[in-house]
This record gives sequence, C-alpha cells and structure tokens, in this order.
Amino acid sequence: MFGKKRRREPAITTLVGRDTRVHGDLEFTGGCLIDGHVVGNVLAVGEGDALLSISARGCVEGAIEVPNVLLNGTVHGDVRALQRVELGKTAKVHGNVEYGLIEMAIGAEVNGKLVHTSEFAGAEKAMAEPAASRPGPAQPDRERASDGPVVGDVNVVGESR
Repeated sequence: MFGKKRRREPAITTLVGRDTRVHGDLEFTGGCLIDGHVVGNVLAVGEGDALLSISARGCVEGAIEVPNVLLNGTVHGDVRALQRVELGKTAKVHGNVEYGLIEMAIGAEVNGKLVHTSEFAGAEKAMAEPAASRPGPAQPDRERASDGPVVGDVNVVGESR
C-alpha cells in the first residue's frame, strides 16, 4: 500500500506441518505456523506480541486467542486477536472475529460478527458515549456489543446482512 511499513514479527518457533493432525488444545509463545489441521483451541501464552500464522492449507477447529493472527486458511470457531488480524484472500472464518486492527483482502470470508475491541476500551467507551446519546437514524439490523462499538453480521467482505 502507501508507504506500508513492515512490522517486526516473532520468529516461528512452533510448527504444525502439512501432514500433521493435532487433537487437543495448542499453547505457544512467539510465532506459530499451522500448515496442518488442529482440532482444539489455539492460545498464545505469556507476555509479548505472539503471532499465529495459518497457511492456505491450514485449518483450526476451535477458538483462537492470540494477539496477532495472519490467516490464509480456515477457522471453524471464534478468533480473538486484540492487536491485529490480517485475512488473506483465501481466509475463511466460520465464527466471530474480535480484533484491535483488521486488514481483509478481497476474497476473504467471515461468517459471523466482526467486533472491534481495544486495550483502552474504557477510554474508547467514554469517547463513544456522547455520539451514542445524540439522536440519529435507527439501524435495525445492527446491534451494540455490550462493551464495544456498533457491529453487524458479515457473510462475505462487502456484503452485510
């Protein structure tokens, strides 16, 4: 894009290979690449900017809770990445996505809700309250998350229900 700066990403220290199937929860620190199939939850433990990368062949059947996610494969479950989510053109999520920042390529699919969150949710909530108290047009097919901004169901990028 315009002057796009590359972030320093943690080194891949955990690898689920192409022909590997994991049944059970996966916990890791640093960087993790899933090129195989995981049936269970994926969780980054410890402090830091952990990164989960799921290749186009990779699949996770379970919830994901990692600060940063780079997704090109398939997830059947909720994704919670409080820092950054990057959905490539072959990404498919069958569940809700909770994110701090999100980048979606054309072709990425999310069959669930997109919910923006922030580490500074209290400050964001205080800033949003005056705007919410002002009268405006009703939006019947949107709802307010209990602790976040207005969200809506999303089927495919660019199409809202």
